Amino acid sequence: MTPTIAVLLIITFLLSTVGLLLLIWSIANNQFSHGQQSARTIFSPGEEGIGEDPAEAPQRQKQELPDAEYRARHDADQSSRLATLSWLSSSVFWLLLGSAYGLLSSAKMHMPELLANSEFLTFGRVRPMHLNAVTYGWASMAGIAIALFLIPRLFKTRLAGGRFAVIGAVLWNIGLVLGLGAINLGLSDGKEWLEFPWQIDLLFVIGGALAAIPLLLTAKQRTVSHLYVTSWYFLAALVWFPFLFLIANLPYTFPGTSGATVNWWFAHNVLGLWVTPIGIGIAYYMIPKIMGRPIISYQLSLIGFWSLALFYSQVGIHHLVGGPIPTWLVTLSIVHSVMMSIPVITVAINHHGTMMGNFHRLKDSPTLRFVWIGALMYTVSSLQGSMEALRSVNVITHFTHYTVAHAHLGMYAFLSFILFGAVYFIMPRLMNWEWPWRRLIALHFWLVSIGILIYVVSLTIGGWKQGVELLTADTPFMDIVRMTLPYLEARTIGGSLMTAGHIVFAFHFVAMLLRKGRLQDQPTLFRNPAREVSQ
Repeated sequence: MTPTIAVLLIITFLLSTVGLLLLIWSIANNQFSHGQQSARTIFSPGEEGIGEDPAEAPQRQKQELPDAEYRARHDADQSSRLATLSWLSSSVFWLLLGSAYGLLSSAKMHMPELLANSEFLTFGRVRPMHLNAVTYGWASMAGIAIALFLIPRLFKTRLAGGRFAVIGAVLWNIGLVLGLGAINLGLSDGKEWLEFPWQIDLLFVIGGALAAIPLLLTAKQRTVSHLYVTSWYFLAALVWFPFLFLIANLPYTFPGTSGATVNWWFAHNVLGLWVTPIGIGIAYYMIPKIMGRPIISYQLSLIGFWSLALFYSQVGIHHLVGGPIPTWLVTLSIVHSVMMSIPVITVAINHHGTMMGNFHRLKDSPTLRFVWIGALMYTVSSLQGSMEALRSVNVITHFTHYTVAHAHLGMYAFLSFILFGAVYFIMPRLMNWEWPWRRLIALHFWLVSIGILIYVVSLTIGGWKQGVELLTADTPFMDIVRMTLPYLEARTIGGSLMTAGHIVFAFHFVAMLLRKGRLQDQPTLFRNPAREVSQ
């Protein structure tokens, strides 16, 4: 056993031990004993049965929800306004920039001569700039922003220490500017997901820690005795990510093949222990809140959380099947990957079971449509990931475009769709203004939906065919490359539609910040709001 593997096993053991201790604490503090009643924690008295879809609550909700409860919720929302907007506005900017670099890198896959004379626009620089901009710029910053907004609602108190989060957003943005600039100049650490020079990484550590302070201070001042499952996901993500990020970025510690082990240990864990808890936590709040009904099994939701905490930390090593690491370590990772079907199934039962009998609401609600489709894609991508970890499948899919399709199914179709839906939910509550144009929301939805469908289907089919041909010894490599070109061109078409959707989304977001359009007291839905009121 190499020192690196020993360190990773120790770290994994510590993560699991911390999760186990928290589980023991939750049991000792009766977090499991409340049963289904705990699922109603997110509802104020008199609120259950009233869907909270619009930002400017319709007259029906204003009349039925007690004034004191309505004012308290509004006060909690406004307490997080500056902190939330500082992170959220930045995330939209990085989404646009990351999309531009992603589209360029996609085009270069089938047009390698495109802008080939510029050293700053080579594929080796453009692609990691896309990855880091959308991961640490869009996904991470939007996730933190939404957590800052939801925590006061979950704890039913004002956000405490919001100024720390604002300072954290400034440092995080500085880190992104310097980090992306360094990559563009060729100053990269050379490891996927860890390209930023370690000196710049310190800004993310400090900025993220400052963003976590308001969440912890607000948790301390909470007025609820039970922590709703969304709170568990958010707080766990804020503990896991700094731990993972610090270990993976230790300079001069993991050279050579040991660096590959640490690289994939981090790369997969940043998906499963950072962005996945954020996405699942948001869905666990948004779906029942909009429906006006609690999730169908609260204890099942806690089982899903703890099984994620206990099983996920070793999943990433399956990316090194056939690599220069011990076979038993890869087998351990495969077992953990298969065991991940437990939290996936529990989450699926709750998210989709809560929707049963109410799928017609997807016709009206932008937030519900985005969030539920994101939750559905979590189910699909996660079960696909467990299958992809199996050696018989991995030998075909690894090092192919199939893996790229799978990654976008998770990071985009799952996480970004949930983030889009959450933004449509929270922005009117922060701005006290409704979204100006429902057609832009519909346009955004169809552009990104059709775009990601073309993207994933084309690369999944092309990647599988590519993997099969790579296992055929007498097939020339360049023939395989030429075979993939139509699928790569389809990928660029899908990416173009997604980028167009992001432009529409960003334009509408800025219009909301400027409070464009006319004042209205009805929700901006996909269909005429008069239909929603009459139902």
